[in-house]
Amino acid sequence: MTSKAREFIDFWVENSIHPAEQYRTVGASQDVAELTRRLIDGAKGQGISEADLRAEIGDISDYVAERLHAANDAERERRKS
Repeated sequence: MTSKAREFIDFWVENSIHPAEQYRTVGASQDVAELTRRLIDGAKGQGISEADLRAEIGDISDYVAERLHAANDAERERRKS
């Protein structure tokens, strides 16, 4: 069974991590520290502790950076098509 923390993390990533906008236009945040803070704050609002997040994903900032990198890579590949 998926934990409440894992479900929240997956939902949050899907709705909060987006690739950079093309041509440097204003778009989704690419600031890992800001996104990490938002994830932790959002989880706390759902009764999920920072420790619960770490238990699911390890270092939170590293996880956010990895997801952001993956989103940007996917967008670059999409633009090549």
